[in-house]
Amino acid sequence: MKCSKCSNRAVIDMRYMQKQLCSYCFSRYYWQRVKRNIVRNNMLSRHDKVGVGVSGGKDSLVTLYVLKDMHYDVNAICVDEGISGYRDKTIPYVERFCEQREIPLTIVRNKDQYGITIDDARKRDPAKPACSYCGVFRREQLNRTARELGMTKLATGHNLDDEVQVILMNFFRGEVQRMARTGPVAGLVENELFVPRIKPLRDSPEKENVVYALVNGIEYDDIECPYSTDAFRRDIRNFMNQMEEKRPGTKFGILNAYDRMLPILQSGLENISAPLQCEKCGELTSSLVCKKCEMLQVLQEAA
Repeated sequence: MKCSKCSNRAVIDMRYMQKQLCSYCFSRYYWQRVKRNIVRNNMLSRHDKVGVGVSGGKDSLVTLYVLKDMHYDVNAICVDEGISGYRDKTIPYVERFCEQREIPLTIVRNKDQYGITIDDARKRDPAKPACSYCGVFRREQLNRTARELGMTKLATGHNLDDEVQVILMNFFRGEVQRMARTGPVAGLVENELFVPRIKPLRDSPEKENVVYALVNGIEYDDIECPYSTDAFRRDIRNFMNQMEEKRPGTKFGILNAYDRMLPILQSGLENISAPLQCEKCGELTSSLVCKKCEMLQVLQEAA
């Protein structure tokens, strides 16, 4: 299989484009696509300081690599949720990556901040999926840490597959407000306590993130979280992979349709009430007590 552009040996078959690309042409195309995404959605300016949430997996490390290569001012933020046999194995990848490229790294731990790990949460409340606790705690940790470090943007490694799965999950659940917050720059409100979240890789397929990491020598850990057993998301992922196999370009079609609908979704929520500050921790919330503090209270009572 030869590259469609230069006739060198191709490393990837991009069926939705009906093109095959070699490592050089693919890397160049990938880099330019991320850049277009950043510019088109007004994600970053040269004055921004970008906190990048990194886990040690391919998506987050590729995000950090590309933003660094584009000469943005980046700082890596890694959340240690306290998942034995998982996060302790991925953090060394983050540390090596940042050390080799002289990128500042901040590691924050749930145990230090909340006095509890995700393993602890799972034991105390086995009826509730660990992902429910993990997602809430992780978002708060990333936002607070980015704010304390003086970051003006917070980048995450969400890829095309992630975005499409979330769009469909929110649609099937009727979560209109969540759908309006799932765009390229996440969030509906401007507040000094909230660091705007951006997704530079949101139109990059997961498979292409793997190839980009491999051809650019990015070492990452592909271990799966032991708690990632969300049956609904797994069903959506399997369905979308089947559709993409039969009809290449389906995932891009869904994302493009969603992006066209996003202004309409957001305009319907113009009168959304201003966020409150949690009476316990002071972070932003839509009620008197934020979800994080509610969860911590439940876990403390279950101890």
